[in-house]
Amino acid sequence: MQNELLWLVMLLANFLLIILAYRLFGKWGLIMWIPISVIIANIQVIQTVKLFGLAATLGNIVYATSFLVTDILSENYGKQEAKKAVWIGFFSLISMTLLMNLALQFIPFAGDDFAPVAHEATSTIFSLMPRIAIASLSAYLLSQRHDVWAYHFWRKRFSKDHQIWLRNNLSTMVSQLIDSVVFVLIAFWGVYEGVVLFEIFLTTYFLKWIVAAADTPFVYWARGIHKKNKFLM
Repeated sequence: MQNELLWLVMLLANFLLIILAYRLFGKWGLIMWIPISVIIANIQVIQTVKLFGLAATLGNIVYATSFLVTDILSENYGKQEAKKAVWIGFFSLISMTLLMNLALQFIPFAGDDFAPVAHEATSTIFSLMPRIAIASLSAYLLSQRHDVWAYHFWRKRFSKDHQIWLRNNLSTMVSQLIDSVVFVLIAFWGVYEGVVLFEIFLTTYFLKWIVAAADTPFVYWARGIHKKNKFLM
């Protein structure tokens, strides 16, 4: 149960860090979290662990929290601010991929015994695999754009504050589905058999679904912070 407990601790830590960033830096604290989440997710994703009897990667939590942030931005600041955050995340992902793969082209210093080891470790994390990179970028952009659109679509139909949980979950859970389908199909179609492909998709979506279901109280919390700050202003 150690992995499961640590996973729950990491889940809570991500949510609380988002709220802390919002309290400290306001709207820009939320926008700041988007590049943090996509970059960390792409580092953590190489670590595979067993969770709830399933093989899973660690990047699912922090990546899924980017949808929480865009929902909070949509709720408190409107569609345009949420779209801006999505594009900032996309730019950050491209920049990280480009700059780290340029860094890997340098020849390690032969006089330093640690340099080749560091180079190999960095290469393991950041080396460009074109198919995975395309899958990641495509899944991120399509799912996040859908999330912003869907949140406002449902907000027109469920506009009351006590209905935030509806628009949050209806937008995020479908967006997570799009993200999982697009990434798995582009990254692994033809690499694995259909049954294995489906298992990878189920595992990925199941964990993201848990994050989406658990983040609702934090949308309400962020809404309360926003209302309080507006009142004080």
